[in-house]
Amino acid sequence: MLEDILKRNRDWSDRRNIDEPGFFPRLSDQQAPGFFWIGCSDSRVPANVVAGLDPGEVFVHRNVANIVHSADMNMLSTLEFAVDTLHIREIIVCGHYGCGGVRAATEEFSNNLADHWLEPIRRLARSYAAELAQAPDAETRRDRLAELNVIDGVTRVAETPILQRAWARGAQVAVHGLIYGLKDGRLNDLDCTISRGRPDLEAAQ
Repeated sequence: MLEDILKRNRDWSDRRNIDEPGFFPRLSDQQAPGFFWIGCSDSRVPANVVAGLDPGEVFVHRNVANIVHSADMNMLSTLEFAVDTLHIREIIVCGHYGCGGVRAATEEFSNNLADHWLEPIRRLARSYAAELAQAPDAETRRDRLAELNVIDGVTRVAETPILQRAWARGAQVAVHGLIYGLKDGRLNDLDCTISRGRPDLEAAQ
């Protein structure tokens, strides 16, 4: 299987050089992506592929169920690098329908590390229990929970000191929430964009 991967890589590199000579030297000179993507680790949702972007156009952080934990140093350090060093101004939190992490968060505890990681989704499920109970079936309920997880993630990114400092110095950074459909390959805007600091947070500083 490894040899197959290496062959596919060589074929891809050769095709890329034919289609766009100089692509790799240009890409190696500078990293200047326009988007920072916080997405799910699911292998079916690669950021640049589903967004129709080339390598170098999107800076990516992925984890199980695209959860934004306020103490996740991996995510926070990547966010800080994206905003402060790469000067990215478009941040996307992207979940997807049919998410295995969301499904696991709605099931009984399995007594492993994933239970701790998925706790924010369990909290959302409790907070929105009345709304979720109106869903006609389990799949619809979980897909709505996936949307709520994205919306919550957008808020959590906006509340980080990283974004609050960026907005305080006048940086025009926007945080968007998208959801991806595995069944149709479409990205949908959840209309939860935050493009400036929240007044309540600014007043507390």
